[in-house]
Amino acid sequence: MTRWNKLTGVTSAVISSTTFGLIPLFTISLLAVGMGSPTILCYRFLLATVAMAVIMLFSQRSFKLAPDQVFVVAILSILYASTAILLLESYKYIPSGIATTIHFLYPLAVVVTMSWLFKERMSRSVYIAVVVSLFGVALLAWGNHTEGDFRRGVTFALLTVVTYAAYIIGVKRSRASKIDSTVLTFYVLAFGALLFFLYALATSGIQPVHRLSNWRDLIMLALVCTVLSDYTLIVAIKRIGSTQTSILGSMEPLTAVVVGVLYFDERIDTTSVVGLILIIVAVVMVIVQSTGLRDDMATNTEEKGLTKSS
Repeated sequence: MTRWNKLTGVTSAVISSTTFGLIPLFTISLLAVGMGSPTILCYRFLLATVAMAVIMLFSQRSFKLAPDQVFVVAILSILYASTAILLLESYKYIPSGIATTIHFLYPLAVVVTMSWLFKERMSRSVYIAVVVSLFGVALLAWGNHTEGDFRRGVTFALLTVVTYAAYIIGVKRSRASKIDSTVLTFYVLAFGALLFFLYALATSGIQPVHRLSNWRDLIMLALVCTVLSDYTLIVAIKRIGSTQTSILGSMEPLTAVVVGVLYFDERIDTTSVVGLILIIVAVVMVIVQSTGLRDDMATNTEEKGLTKSS
């Protein structure tokens, strides 16, 4: 793997996790005005699908999928859509920062699955980064308190750990890995749009949107937190793998906590600050490992030593 591919993968992973962490910024205000989860998800995925279709047409990519790829893409779409709705439901019962930090336990699921099931070898620094990041997430969740049905909110957030980890692994280890990133993103969102359209019709129905501010939030949710987030996620998985991509997902809780503090007056204490610092440390560790900067520093040190000795 070239240095450019590694750097592209790391950058894509950071962009993906950061934009995914912005979901509460555009979602909570919609929930506050009485818009139901099925309606929000239906509009989000429909708008995202239209945007990806436009990108596909302008980039002249083929919409064709092989017959054996359709089933795999459908399964991945269900996993991605399930993550979206479970996370959205968790926001109703616990603060967005806590929900997203619990969701971030998915790197552990990815690492364990890739190591045990697929026999993927992990470097010591990657294992250390996992432990550091998870400890940081634990401090973030521990440092906040909430009222309401905490158990239900935590349950929804924990279920996203399973669905999102399975989605990330599936993109890398299934036939989907051979599909162009733009094409795969389009079909994951298109299948998701269909699922949420049927889900909305079967439950609360699709509510009309009257306010321009609500349309703004829906469009930003679709373009930034869905199209951009999922596309860069797929690019990252293909460039640096499922494990390192999932660890770099630690930018999600970091972003969500910042959004919660700045926009929704969610409290952050010293414990949470320590957790944020540990998450940043873990991200830096993975970036250094993924891009080969550590090897370069070691090589430069050796070269300097040889120069001095000569």
